[in-house]
Amino acid sequence: MGKTGLVYHPAYLEHDMGLGHPESPSRLRAIMQQLEQSGTMARLTKIEPRKAENEWITQVHTSSYVASLAKHAPASGRVSLDPDTSMSPGSLTAAYLAAGGALAAVDAIVQQQVDHVFCAVRPPGHHAEANRAMGFCLFNNVAIAARYAQKKHGLARVLIVDWDVHHGNGTQHSFEDDPSVLFFSTHQYPHYPGSGRESERGQGAGEGHTINVPMEAGEGDEEYRRIFQDVLVPAADEFKPDFVIISAGFDAHKDDPLAGMGLTEEGYRDLTGIVTGIAKRHAQGRVLSSLEGGYNLTALAASVEAHIQALLDA
Repeated sequence: MGKTGLVYHPAYLEHDMGLGHPESPSRLRAIMQQLEQSGTMARLTKIEPRKAENEWITQVHTSSYVASLAKHAPASGRVSLDPDTSMSPGSLTAAYLAAGGALAAVDAIVQQQVDHVFCAVRPPGHHAEANRAMGFCLFNNVAIAARYAQKKHGLARVLIVDWDVHHGNGTQHSFEDDPSVLFFSTHQYPHYPGSGRESERGQGAGEGHTINVPMEAGEGDEEYRRIFQDVLVPAADEFKPDFVIISAGFDAHKDDPLAGMGLTEEGYRDLTGIVTGIAKRHAQGRVLSSLEGGYNLTALAASVEAHIQALLDA
């Protein structure tokens, strides 16, 4: 059994998009409370995030976009960035610490302090494009972490597994012409953001290194397990990643209010086991998991608990 780390910072609670917004600070409070009450927290190694340096953020985002976030950051009230996404006074610091939490997690894994890390961060990241915020996301935490693992630590091939119920458009676009990153996504389709058709397979040198599996509402544990075993595992075994990243959204849970899939906590435990198996075979067990969606607080907390238990058991 490997050692599992946890990235968390109270500043993540200071990003607040307003009363009634589903991506609320209560999400992290529910997760942390669950981990404390179950005793799981005591088994985790705490990893302190840092603010991500712009040199790493701009591996994925344009410098003009990064500058525009700093310019728009409000001293009070809220500034809207897209119909779903806004910034409060604490948002920019939270975003820098969310991306930097993923970087600190990469460092801890590569330095063998831990084998895997769950990053309990907000704001989430996988919808953020190179030049715009989108879908609750400011910086693309997993994409930034992938480039950092490659350029800082020399890990050539990175696998990103995105099981959030929404397609990770920003992550796909970051790497669609790059054969050094294999991006695999399961998502409800058609659903926000509207991308993620099976025919989207990457382009140029990266063709075939984007694998989208659009799913129909109502599909659950059995269907997900089969797709991961039949589609992800053979592709990953051929790719042989040096590092594995999970865009860990928990909004494909049967009780989630923003979608219509049927996963349970047990399903998330099983998917985690499949991904850690890939990492053990090819990547010395290295897995970074970063929180994306999940909006039913009870289901989110229980699913994260099951996910972390599976990491601890790996």
